[in-house]
Amino acid sequence: MKALKIIAFVVLVLFVAVAALGLLAPKQFAVERSIVIEAPREVVFEHVKYWRNWSAWSPWTERDSTMSVSVEGTDGEIGSKYVWSGDPKVTGQGEMTNTGVSENQMIDFHIQFIEPWPSHSDGSIRLAGTEQGTVVKWEFHGENPFPWNIIMLFMSMDKMVGPDYERGLSLLKAIVEGEQRANAGDRDEV
Repeated sequence: MKALKIIAFVVLVLFVAVAALGLLAPKQFAVERSIVIEAPREVVFEHVKYWRNWSAWSPWTERDSTMSVSVEGTDGEIGSKYVWSGDPKVTGQGEMTNTGVSENQMIDFHIQFIEPWPSHSDGSIRLAGTEQGTVVKWEFHGENPFPWNIIMLFMSMDKMVGPDYERGLSLLKAIVEGEQRANAGDRDEV
């Protein structure tokens, strides 16, 4: 009988501890990275506004040779979708829906992950002019419902996704600045 009381007490303590962690653990997450690209905003915006251009600078497309991508709706407009499917261990399956566009300034999107685990979040890419060219800020944010918010006490969304955003922005920079150099060379030859 004493053993049952001890087990019941331990279970109760564990239950209270998990409930307390669930209440105290952050329920929101956000990841943000930025880079300066030596090009005008309108040139950079052409690469981020249209889903058809994302595969060229996507770090996930670079890592997953099995990934297939399709664009649904009118690309570059609200409601258009970027739909992907790939290796469940690398990219999984999901879609991004364009939820807002402000020409040469930003694109907002909703991300729906289907596999390997269902979840959703919101993100954006924002552009701002600077003396060096264009500051590109890529971010996403969302909620970690209970019990995932407890698990995220021991994992960092920023550390998991941040390096991918850094790689994607570096790829975008290389593409846009490469095009700028090529175009400048073409003008010099004329």
